[in-house]
Amino acid sequence: MKRAGKKNSNKEIVDFLFEVGILSKTPRSGFHFLGSGQQSVSEHMTRTVYVGFVLATLEKNVDSAKVMQMCIFHDLAEARTGDLNYVHQKYTFSDEEKAIKDLTDTLVFGNKILNILEEYKQRKSKEALLAKDADNLEWLLSLKEQVDIGNKRAVTWLPSTVKRLKTKTAKDLAKMILRTNSDDWWFSQKQDKWWIKRSEEVIKKRY
Repeated sequence: MKRAGKKNSNKEIVDFLFEVGILSKTPRSGFHFLGSGQQSVSEHMTRTVYVGFVLATLEKNVDSAKVMQMCIFHDLAEARTGDLNYVHQKYTFSDEEKAIKDLTDTLVFGNKILNILEEYKQRKSKEALLAKDADNLEWLLSLKEQVDIGNKRAVTWLPSTVKRLKTKTAKDLAKMILRTNSDDWWFSQKQDKWWIKRSEEVIKKRY
């Protein structure tokens, strides 16, 4: 196994790229207890990156690239450990530190990943706080989507998620998330004639 900082062959790098693909097949286990919905770790991480970008853009004097890197890597260990939800974590230990070390020891850029994750774990920098808030806001968005299709259990999960937020920017976004229907982005103008006469409008555009 090669140590971080040594020259890689492309083999270790390609192994890494295959490994991150496993995250798209690794389910987020919290949905099992929620009773509806499903999401892979990769899907969660992808929207977390978008949320992180938004938070970093709204804040001042923040390294947005670092925030997004933290969001990209924050659940990387779950390719090897799987996702343990809050109930699992009460009774089961997941050695994510070893999982990350075993991975990064093989990569020439492993130290960079380690440094990013260490700063994220410490929660001392503004970037780390924003990245963690992005993680929790993504979960809040997922819960709100379930609330909007009638999951009453999801309603009871919302307050504890909001309480985890640290930055004012994230708290303000959380308030808007709770007030916004998750389908507003495409169905907010429900009286638009498009929803009634779509076929006619399509024909007009084509001909």
